Amino acid sequence: MVNHTKVKDYMTQEVDTVSPDDTVRDVIQLIRRTGHDGFPVVRDRDSKVMGYISAADMLEKGFDEKVSKIMSRDVLVADTEMDMSDVARVIFRSGKSKLPVVDSNKHLRGIITNSDVIRSHIERTSPQKVWTLKKTLEAIHNIHVDVIREPVNIDELVPTQPKIYADELDGRIYELKKGLAEPIVVIKKPNKLILVDGHHRVVAAKKLGIKSMDAYVIPLGDEVHLGMEKTATSAGLHTLSDIKILDYAKHPLIEVTKRLKKNDENGLADINQ
Repeated sequence: MVNHTKVKDYMTQEVDTVSPDDTVRDVIQLIRRTGHDGFPVVRDRDSKVMGYISAADMLEKGFDEKVSKIMSRDVLVADTEMDMSDVARVIFRSGKSKLPVVDSNKHLRGIITNSDVIRSHIERTSPQKVWTLKKTLEAIHNIHVDVIREPVNIDELVPTQPKIYADELDGRIYELKKGLAEPIVVIKKPNKLILVDGHHRVVAAKKLGIKSMDAYVIPLGDEVHLGMEKTATSAGLHTLSDIKILDYAKHPLIEVTKRLKKNDENGLADINQ
């Protein structure tokens, strides 16, 4: 099993916050005291995130103006169980320097910053997915497999993931334009290249007209029968064009707090009460 680093492993638990009943004067004093330029706005009785207030929100506002009247309600928050690699992409493409962190009940549990993201990536020393896949294949099929680093033709790739998310795809397109891309993971059989990891990256590359990508490649013979290969065939996945792009879905562990109110009828807490 891959040991992903989680937000809860890197977040700062002690967070400076403000109440919706605080005033602009109170927030200015907190800025002077802490040096921070913004704070989560939390409900006093249960620490549920209601919004976020920054120095920009207070421009031309009176000192006695209540936080609840001027705070931003459309706020990105991260889940405690979210992978740090996913947080890195969200922060990178949203332009945010920090995200409030909440648990499954939307209680504030900490804050994650771009500095935390950098720290987590510096500490990551090996491509865990690749080596875990290698060990799994060796254990299941009682064989030895090698891992080769080489470019692959993306038009030859057979996908194993039926859908990707449009917002994630946009982020990967942006990363590729900036020259930032992790290697994809591919199993190479005599007449087939099976894409194991990197579906968003590959589709992004195809949209940009990129013909090949750097990859960790594991060569296997046809005598090795893979469950993922059979599942992909059953799902009708033969080329990249068979992957569906969902333009209405977001990352499952990223919430915009404003949306939570709409889900109150389904048992989610109304953060605005």
